Amino acid sequence: MMHIAIDLGSGKSQVCVRQPNGEISEEGLHSTSRLGSRLKKYPPSRVILETCAEAFFVADAALAAGHDVRIVPATLVRTLGVGSRGVKTDKKDARVLSEVSCRIELPSVHLPSQMSRNLKAILTLRDCMVASRTKLINSVRGYLRIQLIKPRTGTPRTFPERARVALESSPDGMPVAVQRLLTIIESLNEQILAATKELDLLAKEDPTCVRLMTAPGVSTISALRFFAAIDDVGRFPTASAVRSYLGLTPGEHSSSQRQRKTSITKAGPSKVRWTLCQACWVAWCRFSRAWDPCFA
Repeated sequence: MMHIAIDLGSGKSQVCVRQPNGEISEEGLHSTSRLGSRLKKYPPSRVILETCAEAFFVADAALAAGHDVRIVPATLVRTLGVGSRGVKTDKKDARVLSEVSCRIELPSVHLPSQMSRNLKAILTLRDCMVASRTKLINSVRGYLRIQLIKPRTGTPRTFPERARVALESSPDGMPVAVQRLLTIIESLNEQILAATKELDLLAKEDPTCVRLMTAPGVSTISALRFFAAIDDVGRFPTASAVRSYLGLTPGEHSSSQRQRKTSITKAGPSKVRWTLCQACWVAWCRFSRAWDPCFA
């Protein structure tokens, strides 16, 4: 079996092909967008990639061409020799990956399904809009505090209206600069609402997400994030493995006679962990506090 290592780039990618005996038979720069058609020209081989933005697209093309794909974690490539002795070039990196693949069985990260990748992309783009809205709202709030103006409390969706009412009743009125930000916030509110409706529809169409949303505190976003992160549940042997993957298990820092347990490891996808923690808070506030005498 040949070993085809590809150092991926956004425009051009360095390819290094080694024969089973370790001899380099081909090297060169090729267009990243055309790697799929080029990989079809080789017999079934092992294709080695490093995790990056383009890796999954090329991995799909390699699998379609009948190759065995290994997506090496970015945290591991340095230990394999990539960038050693302070010298790092695309050509040298591809050579190192192909040479190591000839000697050992390289580990590979999970290749997410197309559905998982699409969901992650939609969720990430929605997160960008929410983060932008939060930053704009905080900017307007900062201006209001400087002017000693305090708007009514409410949700981010109603903030532009509340800010306008507070400013128009002030002696200086509504500044043009603030009006611009409020207009952008209103536009973001509309787009965030549209994105949320799209995600609601996707969740309702998937039986797994529908079942997840029956759990207290689990909303559309929580269910979709968890579903997209887990993807193929068969890759986890136990429920403990899922908790470990999400970074929700206690860590340990022990040595010799000292045994010390630490807080959760926080490994894995951070946004999924944040969402699950938020779901727990919602469940606690809505269901547990109703029977807690401390909050009666």
